[in-house]
Formats: sequence, structure tokens, C-alpha cells
Amino acid sequence: MISIETTQSEISLSGQLLVAMPHMEDPRFARTVVYVCAHSDDGAMGLVVNRLIDSMRFDALLDHLGLEATEAHPNLPVHFGGPVESSRGFVLHSADLVQDATLLIDDDVALTATTEMLRAIADGSGPERCVLALGYAGWGAGQLDQEIQDNGWLLVPADNQLIFGLDNDAKWEGAIAKLGIDLSLLSTEAGHA
Repeated sequence: MISIETTQSEISLSGQLLVAMPHMEDPRFARTVVYVCAHSDDGAMGLVVNRLIDSMRFDALLDHLGLEATEAHPNLPVHFGGPVESSRGFVLHSADLVQDATLLIDDDVALTATTEMLRAIADGSGPERCVLALGYAGWGAGQLDQEIQDNGWLLVPADNQLIFGLDNDAKWEGAIAKLGIDLSLLSTEAGHA
């Protein structure tokens, strides 16, 4: 007999959005939207795409790294990517620019963590869309799967507006609305069949 059951660990969540449930108690993740960059049996890694680091802009990041910039470069905000390795930088971006160190997540989205990508953005030759982030969200083997089962996160299909849109305050509610869910009906209890 052939089993058609699929366990959670066999399904990769890469390229999906995690949306914190309204009752999320961890203040680092309350009302966050996390883009999952990698997910396997070994663990998961993602970037928070709707929370900025106050007072940090691309200019300041370039200055800190000692990188030159042209006058025409975008002065992008810098996101709080998550609490792990908060001084490590990442660029989540459209896949129209791929470098040797780029991780292609899907056909449309890629992740690069190099100063070469920052230079490309600074001189105007970078990707069409990007999110700059310091730090990342990380989960050990099975940890994210358990948090989802415990009703800590909703899974939402990613789209460019939710990933790269500039209105960070609207992303959390927009992601929940994409599922057609009424926030007042969300339970804090995990259901198991």
C-alpha cells in the first residue's frame, strides 16, 4: 500500500510568509510578517519584512561599512530581520540580479548577504525591489513546525506587495486579509483533528 500522507517536515515553507497570530507573546515577533528564506528538516531561516530599525537608513549602513555611494542611490530603510546575529546584513530582493553568493528562493525572490550587493544598490545597478535587513529569525530542527502546530503562526502565500511594499504598518493586517480571515474570529487555542 502506498501512503499519500505528507508530514510537515517533508513540506518546505521556503517562499511563504509567516504571520504572527494576534496572541503572539514574544515582543520580538508580535504582529510580524516573516518571509521564509529556507526551511528543511535541519531548521528554518527567515526575515521580518514589516519592522524597521528606528533611525537606521541605507546611508548610515553604507557609512558604517565604509562603502561609497552615488548621489542617486535610494535611501532605503533598514529592517529588523530578526533577533539572531543582529549585526549581520541581508538583502532580500527580486531575482532580476543574481550574484555568485545569491540564494534563489523561487523564480521571483532571492537572498544575498554580501557587500557587493550593497554596492550595486548604492550605485543604482541593484535589483528592482529589495528589503535591507539586519539580523534574521532562525528556528532549530522541527521548531518552526511545532510553533505552527501550536497556533503561533499563520501561513500566507507571499506576494511582492507584502514582501517589498513600503507600508510596513499595513503588511500584517494585509497578510491576514489575504487569507480572508476575520481577526476577531482567530482563536488562541490550537486545534487538532
